[in-house]
Amino acid sequence: MRNTDFSPLYRTAIGFDRMASILDNINRNDQQQGGYPPYNIELIDDNEYLITMAIAGFSSSELNIESEQNTLTITGTKSAAANERKFLHQGIAARNFERRFQLADHVRVQGAKLENGMLNVQLVREVPEAMKPRTITIESGEPDQANKLQRAEAANQHVA
Repeated sequence: MRNTDFSPLYRTAIGFDRMASILDNINRNDQQQGGYPPYNIELIDDNEYLITMAIAGFSSSELNIESEQNTLTITGTKSAAANERKFLHQGIAARNFERRFQLADHVRVQGAKLENGMLNVQLVREVPEAMKPRTITIESGEPDQANKLQRAEAANQHVA
């Protein structure tokens, strides 16, 4: 994998430093994590995602899922008792792992389920109401002008 230099972005773009840091971290983490365990990321709906990881041989007590500051970390730690077994051939990888995912703003983990060696992590993007687009009603100045004229005429009639 090739490395990308983001320093020109830091010199010329203001406010994009977080994005460059995320891209740099993703590149670094991808090189460190390798391909174990294999996973899929699915787009279920416009604001719903599903991460599916193949983690055969792990029980739910050996897994840890943590979400902190836009980073989702899934860790698998095999117990010492499982390491004492003597295999003639071991084709099923049961080694410890740590997989990190960068989450966009307002994406949170909704739940996780372990079934048949597959870990499913549901994610949802919840945009706060203040950030959602809203329609602004446009008031016409004409009715207000008409009301002012009617009030002025009524005031003149009472004076006369």
